[in-house]
Amino acid sequence: MKRNQRHSRPRYGRGEAKTGYGDDVMATGMAAGAAARGKRIAFGDRHKIIWGPWSAEIFRGNPNIAKPGMEYAEGIEWVNYYKGNRLYNRAGHGKWVWNMEFRPSPGEIYFDDRERQFAGTIDEGFVLIEPNVPWNKSVAPNKDWGLAKYQAVADELSAWGYEVAQFSHGRDRLKDVKVIDAVSFRLALAALSRAGMAILPEGGLHHGAAALKVPAVVIFGGFIPPQVTGYPMHKNLTGGADACGSWQPCQHCRHAMDTITVDHVLEATGLL
Repeated sequence: MKRNQRHSRPRYGRGEAKTGYGDDVMATGMAAGAAARGKRIAFGDRHKIIWGPWSAEIFRGNPNIAKPGMEYAEGIEWVNYYKGNRLYNRAGHGKWVWNMEFRPSPGEIYFDDRERQFAGTIDEGFVLIEPNVPWNKSVAPNKDWGLAKYQAVADELSAWGYEVAQFSHGRDRLKDVKVIDAVSFRLALAALSRAGMAILPEGGLHHGAAALKVPAVVIFGGFIPPQVTGYPMHKNLTGGADACGSWQPCQHCRHAMDTITVDHVLEATGLL
C-alpha cells in the first residue's frame, strides 16, 4: 500500500517472531488435501509420529495432520519426513547435499479467531522487508544479503510511496520503516497475510509467504537451490550461482550475494 493510501497506524503487542519453522510449513504442503480423502498424514518413521519443537504451533488447527499418539488410528498415511530425514537434503562432508528431485508444495496455515483479529488491525498492501537470517546457525553468513542493501531497497520503495514494514525480531534493524510486533510466528504469518509483497531471504517466512499466496522476492544466493525449496510463484534470486550447501561461511556464497544488486531486487518486485 502506498503511504498516501494508509489509514491510522495499528498498535502491536510486544514480542518477537521466531525463526526455524520452514520445515514444518513445508510439511503442511505435503499434507494438503488429506482430510478431503478421509486421511491424515503422519510425519515419522512409520512406527512413531515425530514432531519437532515448532510442529504443534505450525500444525495447529490443521485437519490433514495426525498428532503424536495417533499412530494406529484409522486413515493414517505415513510420510517419512522429520528432523534427520527431511527428504530435500542429506549430510555430506561439511555441507548439505541437495535432493534435486524434491519440490515443495505451498503449505497451509489455519488461523484462529485471535490471529485473524490481529491481522485485521493491519492495513493491507504493505511491503514486508526482512533482512534477518538465523544468526544462531553457522550457515547464516551464506544466507545474508546484507543490511545496507535491504535498507537501500526500503528507502527506494518508501520514496515511491510504498509503506515498508519489518518484524520486531532479529539483529538487523531497518531505519524509517513500520515495525510489526508479533508475539509468535503464527501472528507474524497473520500479519504477513496482509502484505502486498515480501522481500526476504530463503527460510521460514518465505515458506509462509507461499502458503499465504503473498508475492515475494526471495534472496537465495549460493547456499540452497530454489529448485529444491523455492516456489514458482516467487522471484528467486541466486546471483547465477550453483548451490554449495556449505555449513561454514564460504566465499562462493559471499560472491553470489554480492552479485545480487539492489536494482536486481527492485526490478524483481515489479513495483517501480
